[in-house]
Amino acid sequence: MTIELYTWSTPNGRKASIALEEMELPYTVHPINIGQNEQFTPEFLKISPNNKIPAIVDKDGPDGAPISVFESGAILIYLAEKTGRFLPSAPRARTAVMEWLMFQMGNFGPMLGQAHHFRRFAKDKIPYAIDRYTNESRRLYGVMDKRLGEFEYLAGDYSIADMATLPWAARHPWQGVELSDYPNVKRWYDAQAARPAVQRGMAIPEGKPSGWTPPDP
Repeated sequence: MTIELYTWSTPNGRKASIALEEMELPYTVHPINIGQNEQFTPEFLKISPNNKIPAIVDKDGPDGAPISVFESGAILIYLAEKTGRFLPSAPRARTAVMEWLMFQMGNFGPMLGQAHHFRRFAKDKIPYAIDRYTNESRRLYGVMDKRLGEFEYLAGDYSIADMATLPWAARHPWQGVELSDYPNVKRWYDAQAARPAVQRGMAIPEGKPSGWTPPDP
């Protein structure tokens, strides 16, 4: 059955569409225009209690009945477990994926989002806030660069941890970050961004400005 995806063209939204493309799951897109506050409708609240995108409804849930899932990390884990792909079952390998997924969920996302806000959207440009979140973003890229100097992907093999992290790295100009300063991240970024499933997932919702251009072949 087709999975219903409720999303918008944000880094968190694109995590889910990349995963659905990589896992070759059929899905239908329901754009939720957060610029017009569509995330606050009662209908969407039933699916996503925190009024955040993305969210999914799987009509073929674990017990054969429909299930809704909100929070992008939970969606990635759910889809990986549903398909048996991109999340290993071996404890050591699974732990590595979960570590780097949580790194994205707790750090390489919230901190970068704050950099977006204070650098681009805040009416008052507060130097302390801009410096704090720009510097923290750069520190996190440094953590990734060290890791990716030792492994091809964040958890070793390509996984949902990479799918979660790429859409945030795609907005590096918003964060005051030059990928050339982090050569291992750039190698990882270019390899992942060249994947056809990633390119399709990053273009969801179709027709919306992506803010991201795949690298040249």
